Amino acid sequence: MRSAAPALLPVFRSKLQADILAALLLNPEREYSLADLARRFDAPLSTVHYEVKRLTEAGLLRRRNVGRSAILQANSSNRLVEPLAELLFLSWGPMHVVAEEFAGLDGAERVLVFGSWAARYLQWHGPPPHDLDVLVVGRSGRESVYDAADRAEQRLAMPVNPVIRTADAWRNATDPLVQQIQSGPFVTVLVPDDAGSETPAAAQASDG
Repeated sequence: MRSAAPALLPVFRSKLQADILAALLLNPEREYSLADLARRFDAPLSTVHYEVKRLTEAGLLRRRNVGRSAILQANSSNRLVEPLAELLFLSWGPMHVVAEEFAGLDGAERVLVFGSWAARYLQWHGPPPHDLDVLVVGRSGRESVYDAADRAEQRLAMPVNPVIRTADAWRNATDPLVQQIQSGPFVTVLVPDDAGSETPAAAQASDG
């Protein structure tokens, strides 16, 4: 059964299609295998293969085979890729920009996006998000967190609102804001294992 168009920007065929395009077109120098994309987006390999086949046939992606693996990259020679990447940056960009600008914060155990942008990304329908709410879990200094938010805000041209909570507050969920975030939609962008990475972790959300 075909998945629904993404609430964040419903011009795409499916959320997975938009996720794949964003991963590749917003990182045009990077290559992914089909297995990489399936793991990244927690999707069946067969479904990823089908979406990639359509995008490759449309000339938006390049594919080359290395042994038994299919390796994919943005096809920068296609004149449609640049404007499509700009559109993806305006919609999917916040997750990628937060991952880049908040990476390497001393004392950060995880970084996540919550609020209206996370809701649209996770298919909760509603008006387009006009700002970005970011939670840093850990003991990062306020100045470094706000500097990261300022850099992200300049790149995204939208307000970025950071808050900090300790790891205990996140685990115990005694803080009212933490309770609110955990009961609603949120997207985990960075976790300890990939905090130095340039790309975001797989999305996670409460069922709340």
